[in-house]
Order: sequence, then C-alpha cells, then structure tokens
Amino acid sequence: MDINATQYGIFILISALVICVASYYLGRRKTETPKLAAGLGFLLGLIPLLGIIYLVVLMLKKDITSGSAAKA
Repeated sequence: MDINATQYGIFILISALVICVASYYLGRRKTETPKLAAGLGFLLGLIPLLGIIYLVVLMLKKDITSGSAAKA
C-alpha cells in the first residue's frame, strides 16, 4: 500500500484540527485565554506527538475558578 504526500498532508491537517478543537475546549476550563490555547494546540498539532503531549499537559493542569465565583 502506497502512502503519498497528499494523504500524509491530509492526515496531518485533520489531526492538527482535532487537537485544536480539543485544546480550545480544555482551554476554556483550564486557562484564561482559550483562543491562545487553541492556536498553540493547532501549531503543535502539526507534529502529532507534540500535540498529544500538549493535550496531556492541559488535562493535568488544574481548573481555574471563574471571576464571579471567586468574589462570592
């Protein structure tokens, strides 16, 4: 079975998008800047191993408390 550059590129792009979406949802709970977390997730997702490591780091990070809950 041959794997050409187009199939490899599509695989990399899809994996980067999946990591980007997962980073955004984790970033909403774990960081104050979910868009930055998603952007970093997309960039690291271009190298799938780094993207997976980034998701693990986000999962292990503690949840942030919302501003209104902290004041109450």
